[in-house]
Amino acid sequence: MAKLILLRHGQSLWNAANKFTGWVDVPLSERGRAEATVASCKLRDQGYKIEVCFTSLLIRSIESAIVCLTECDEICGGKIPVIQHNSDDPDWHGWDKYAGNFYQELPIFTAQALDERYYGDLQGLNKAETAKKFGEEKVHEWRRSYSSRPPGGESLEDTKNRVVPYFQTRILDHVKRGRNVLVAAHGNSLRAMIMELDNLKPDEVPGLELATGVPIIYDFDDQGKLLEKTILT
Repeated sequence: MAKLILLRHGQSLWNAANKFTGWVDVPLSERGRAEATVASCKLRDQGYKIEVCFTSLLIRSIESAIVCLTECDEICGGKIPVIQHNSDDPDWHGWDKYAGNFYQELPIFTAQALDERYYGDLQGLNKAETAKKFGEEKVHEWRRSYSSRPPGGESLEDTKNRVVPYFQTRILDHVKRGRNVLVAAHGNSLRAMIMELDNLKPDEVPGLELATGVPIIYDFDDQGKLLEKTILT
């Protein structure tokens, strides 16, 4: 059976400061790196082996993937993780064109489609102070509803519209080939995937909470049919 493992990045420094982060590229906190380490140990203890990894372009997602894949070498099956950059910048000198070797390396693909939801004008603001200014009900709506957008930002529906096509064409392709895939991403980009995987309706979204650093595993048969879901709490 192929396995799809979803991992919300560990706590970032702005998570710890209770700020809206969105596309601001903030690294993990000490606790966040520890959460990714614990996730690595849980996957190792359950005997999981990863063959392909996907992350967003944001460092907290990439850091979580790297820590998870390298703290316990067993989950890479002896392969070395290699980030597959996608860049048009000539200063890369073609380094980003290295295709890798599936037999010796574990590719980590980075994609803007997997970035966190864009919070627009709220980015950098303290969540508690924002709730006082605009009202708790309005801020809860911006954060948890399906179609409501924060000022200048994306709704979860907008996020889902960019995440799901990439998920269906790039990520599920590896799953259907029988590979175990790790996706280290963000609360909202992963919520979009889970809506698709669990066939959730928009009115079920407000209750969908994802803890940082907790692996969620989906098992698929050799025909690409979803069989079961496990959360490694």
